[in-house]
This record gives sequence, structure tokens and C-alpha cells, in this order.
Amino acid sequence: MLLVIIIVACVAFVALTGMGGYTMIARRRERRALTGPPRGPSRPSAPPGPQPPAQRPAGKDPAGQHPAGQHPAGQHPASQHPASQHPAGQHLAGEHPSVAPAPRAKPDLALERATVAEQAPQVLERPRFRDRLGKARSLLADQLAGVRRRGKIDKQAWDELEEALVLADVGITTTDELLKDLKEGARRDGLNTPEQLVDALREELIGRLQGERELHRAAVGMATVWLFVGVNGVGKTTTIGKVAMREESEGRRVVLAAGDTFRAAAADQLELWAERAGAGFVRGNEGGDPGAVVFDAVQHANARNIPLVLADTAGRLHNKVNLMEELKKVRRVADRPPGSVTEVLLVLDATTGQNGLVQARTFTEAVAVTGIVLTKLDGTAKGGIAVAITSELGIPIKLVGLGEGPEDLVPFDAREFVDALLPAE
Repeated sequence: MLLVIIIVACVAFVALTGMGGYTMIARRRERRALTGPPRGPSRPSAPPGPQPPAQRPAGKDPAGQHPAGQHPAGQHPASQHPASQHPAGQHLAGEHPSVAPAPRAKPDLALERATVAEQAPQVLERPRFRDRLGKARSLLADQLAGVRRRGKIDKQAWDELEEALVLADVGITTTDELLKDLKEGARRDGLNTPEQLVDALREELIGRLQGERELHRAAVGMATVWLFVGVNGVGKTTTIGKVAMREESEGRRVVLAAGDTFRAAAADQLELWAERAGAGFVRGNEGGDPGAVVFDAVQHANARNIPLVLADTAGRLHNKVNLMEELKKVRRVADRPPGSVTEVLLVLDATTGQNGLVQARTFTEAVAVTGIVLTKLDGTAKGGIAVAITSELGIPIKLVGLGEGPEDLVPFDAREFVDALLPAE
């Protein structure tokens, strides 16, 4: 009986020992899977002193911060960790600093260059007047066709020229002045053919449209303010956004002031333009004081050394005295130091014709307009309103809109404008 008990105890001991061995083997395999192959027997510590640098390819390490063979204390040259996840010498449970990173694929340089080219800002080509004034040119050409067909310069030719100018929105007053000067020139220079008369008209228009086109800026230390005025629907807010994009693209910082507090959509629209241009933006409460918004924008720009403030204003009916008085107040507030109003730009819709001349006269009396921005010139505008405004009021046209894109707002060029309307044949 005692022998049986001894045999059973021996069998049980052998079984338990084998199971423990299997358990140890399983744990070793699991640890090896996590940590890689065994390192082998340990080696004695190296004596103190400089150690040879680890062998790495020339260039920077994967983080792009340290030259080859140089690493901050506590970091292993063979280890690689996502940026800002593990401090030097620290690893998550189950990780080991000796685990080698997966080899990186060789970059496709051609693909990278193509991607950068697609993402880089495209250089927008400035539109030509001739390409955008096709409608106005066709209308004027039809009106001058009768003059060109005549064999000589007679009374009928002068009558047809007068009718063509009036229909082109030049206006009665400016047309009378033009015809008077042309008749004197024809007698003086001995003009005989209708084509010579049209050439003389071209030069006369260019002379009347010439003027100073520069957009003035304040002295150093002052915040330049360009105030944009006009009636509703002429494109003031869009014009300001386009000017902001042009200024920012040329390296000049800008703040946009949403002075149109009567129309919430105007402030929202201007804010979108500010984001698109990368410009600063200041707005007030709906229905608030527009002068206060412009004042805050000037203070904001001055505090940040931003040289230019583009101030929007609410659309004003030129025949409403109280609204024009409020606009005068906005101008006075904007002109207080550290702000300096150097331009009051009247935005006119070129398709309104002679009504634009009335608007220009009224706004000039109220806030001393310094320049005209003529929008929508590429549409159904006849072009003559530009001649009327410059001739009768002496206000230079500084910018014109030739389309919807930001690049379509361009400086006015008198000769290019007239050549687009009256090309030489």
C-alpha cells in the first residue's frame, strides 16, 4: 500500500513539473513575440569615455530635427516614435526601444512636384479691356457705322456722331463739348474723311480720361483709411474684398471694417472676403453706429501696425439728406488720428448710365469723393459714363470691374479703354 502511494505521488509530481515547463515556454514565446529575438549573453559595461556614433544614413533623423549620429539624451538612434507622443527614454507597455522601424518607401519626387504645383497659388492673368468690352464696342461700332460710311465730313456726319455719343451714355453736356472741340480741330487740321474724324474723336476721349490714378496712403505712423461709398447694389462689398485680396497678395496687411450695420448680410459677406484674403476684420452689432465700427477698426489696425483699413458703408440713397449727413459723420470719425482718410472711393454701376453721374455729383458734395470705381463694365454698360464723370466732375476713375473674379478689378487705363471701344481700323 505504501508503495502504491509513493508511485502515485511521483506521477503527480512529474505531471505538475511538465505543465509548469510548458507554461514557462509559452510565456517566453509571448515575450519574444513582443520584444523581438533574444539579445544573447550580456556583455560587461564599457569603460567611461566617448562612444562611437551610431551608423546612420547621411542627413537628418526621421523627426527631421537632429543630424545623423546625434540624438538627445535618453533617445536610442534605432528607435522611432510619433512626434509628441513619447518623451525621450519613455515607452508604452509592451514596446521596446530596440524594435527597428519598418523601412520607408522611396518618395516619388515627380508625384510630389505635381502635387505642390497643384496646391501652389496660380498666377492670375490680368484681363484685357479689349477682351471684356466686346458688348460696348459692338454697340458703339453700330452707332458709328453711319459716320464711317459717309464719303466726307458734312452736317449729316456730325449729326450721326452726336447721336452715337449720346446713345453711348456720354451725356448731352459732354457730347456738346466734345463736338465743339472736334469741329475746331477739324478746321485747324484740315480733316476731310470720316475715318480721320473718328481718329480725332479717339484722341480727344483719351485726353479727357487722363488723370491721376494713384491710390494715396497716409504718412508713416498713421493708419490709412479708404472709405467706400455708393448706393445699394453697385458692388461696394465685393469691391472691398477684391481690393483686400490684391493688397494682401502684394504683401500689405489690411483690416476690413464692416460699416454697413443696417444689413447683416453685408457684414457676413465682408467677413467671408476677409477670411479669403487673410485680412483682419472688425464688425459691430446689427443696427449699430457705423462710425463706431470704423473707429474701432482704425484702433485695431494701429495697435497691430497694420497700415490700411478698408471701410464699408451702408448703401445710401443720394437723395436722402439724413443718410448723407450720417455718411459725413462716418468720414469725420475715420479721419481722426491715428486714422487718415486718403481716399473716398465712390462705387458706381456702369450699367446705370446717366444716373451714375447724378450719384457722383451728390456724393462728391457730401464726402469729397477722390476717385471712382466703375463696376460691371463688362456687362451691358455703354462706357460713355466714364467720359461724362471725368469731364463734368473732374473725378478720376481709379479702378474698373471687368468681371466677377478678384483679378478682374484692375486699374483704369485711359488709352486701353478707348482703344477697346474705338479700335483703329
